[in-house]
Amino acid sequence: MPTSAPGNSRPAGLLAHRRREVLRHDGRGFTLIELMVVMAVIAIGVAVVTLALRDPAATRLEREAQRLAALLEIARAESRATGVPALWIPSPAGEPAASFRFVGLRAGSRLPETWLDDGVRAEVAGGRVVLGPDAILPPQRIVLALGEQRMEIASDGLGAFSTPVPQESAP
Repeated sequence: MPTSAPGNSRPAGLLAHRRREVLRHDGRGFTLIELMVVMAVIAIGVAVVTLALRDPAATRLEREAQRLAALLEIARAESRATGVPALWIPSPAGEPAASFRFVGLRAGSRLPETWLDDGVRAEVAGGRVVLGPDAILPPQRIVLALGEQRMEIASDGLGAFSTPVPQESAP
């Protein structure tokens, strides 16, 4: 919009020339900036998808660790309720059928004694896992392994067994 100040008036021919240039440019293709924006959006999308993908072995091991922590807490509660000492014992590493057992629980207790995945192995740090009947137990730690993945289940003796963040194994 022209004003009355000196130097603000444009020749009408210059404005018409620019309109024609814009109309001619519309059919040529994309600018470099537009292509760079598209590439940046694609790169961000690939990064998000890559971070969202998880190793299936790590997922299976995490599920096994959460299941074992729940089973240990059930056995601990039953041991406290009955007043009978209870232990959790994993099968030795050389056995073909990977399993575990609860010792000291009543005969009617039907807790599972096998892993959901046959490749899971457990190692008890410090000898054995005592589940009760005492309210205060020594700190206990179990390391689960599935292939190259490792995960720890631990209790400080007062609190419940929990599964911290998975650890990568050393080659």
